Amino acid sequence: QMSYPVDGNIIRTFNKGRNNGIDISAPAGSPVKAAASGTVAAITTDADDVTIIVVRHADNVMTVYYNVADVAVGKGAKVSRNQTMAKVPSEKNFVHFEVRKGFEIVDPMPFLK
Repeated sequence: QMSYPVDGNIIRTFNKGRNNGIDISAPAGSPVKAAASGTVAAITTDADDVTIIVVRHADNVMTVYYNVADVAVGKGAKVSRNQTMAKVPSEKNFVHFEVRKGFEIVDPMPFLK
């Protein structure tokens, strides 16, 4: 099981091919936490300069945290469940959260507790 990455309300649900995760609204500056223990596999930005953190977990599972700010971890860092990795940005007050099993995008809801 995993924890929610931010304390907030789900504003967009999983819809494979349209929304490959869930969007959770939260106040700017709220901590973005690791959903489960793992290793930071990547910290990158997309074409719109939006920051993304990818964490690798056991059993070939990865979690993706899209739209984060003030990243407090580095690539290769070990993170524990509920450890703060970043913050909710001040412009768009939500975090997009995805779960991948291998290369497959899966609904994160069954993983969240």
